[in-house]
Amino acid sequence: MKSLFALFGLMVLSVAAEPPKGEPTNAKEAAAKKAAQDKAVDERYAAWVAKLSPQEQAWEKVLQGQLGSFYLPLHKRDKIAGKSNAWDFVQDDPKLPRVLLIGDSVSRGYTQPTRKALAGKANVHRAPANCGPTASGLKNLDAWLGEGKWDVIHFNFGIHDRATPAADYVKRLEEIVTRLEKTGAKLIWASTTPIPDNPAQKQTAQSVVEKNALAAEVMTKHGIPTDDLFGAMTPRLKEFQPPLDVHFTGAGYDYLGAKVGESVLVRLK
Repeated sequence: MKSLFALFGLMVLSVAAEPPKGEPTNAKEAAAKKAAQDKAVDERYAAWVAKLSPQEQAWEKVLQGQLGSFYLPLHKRDKIAGKSNAWDFVQDDPKLPRVLLIGDSVSRGYTQPTRKALAGKANVHRAPANCGPTASGLKNLDAWLGEGKWDVIHFNFGIHDRATPAADYVKRLEEIVTRLEKTGAKLIWASTTPIPDNPAQKQTAQSVVEKNALAAEVMTKHGIPTDDLFGAMTPRLKEFQPPLDVHFTGAGYDYLGAKVGESVLVRLK
């Protein structure tokens, strides 16, 4: 009897040790499986793009050059799944003003809520990237602005500049503002939303406070109004910001999108 139990135990251990069918057994197989999955997504995405209008295809080409290795795969998966996202092609209503949102992943989060807030009132576009720090802004701004005429540009650089030396941040922001002013659009600066202290990420809440103060001086100098998202979000962080995260919940982005929409409408008037 003992030998039967022993044999049964060995069989259980053997079965438990075997990976589920279809699962990779080592790093090489895992890499091969991921490559196959990525290839399938790329093929489906290419087929989807091929059916688009020339304008939409041109927009996807811009996204392919700007979104990078993190956001582009996410965008592709959204599109083949029929999902809307912040980088949807915007078919302008010629009767409405054109608005451009420039900013990082926080801006990405409130893009769709802003579109909802301004539905029927403005065509809301966003830059074809996670715009990152001011250094990226200087490098890519022409691509983000495109060739169309903008009525309002709502912009922010801050979270990705938290470690940028003050003098460099001010200099780059000045250059960005000067370039944006040449578009003839009405400009709105968005103050950078609060971030938590996070020693593991060498991140301090004070760094954003300091960058907002520097940006405020630049915007005052140029006569650019501020959409104070920092002030709006600060009293509601426990409600809208997960612990140790610079991002916000869906409800938090809805709140920010409504604030951005209000700011844009005021500027349009």
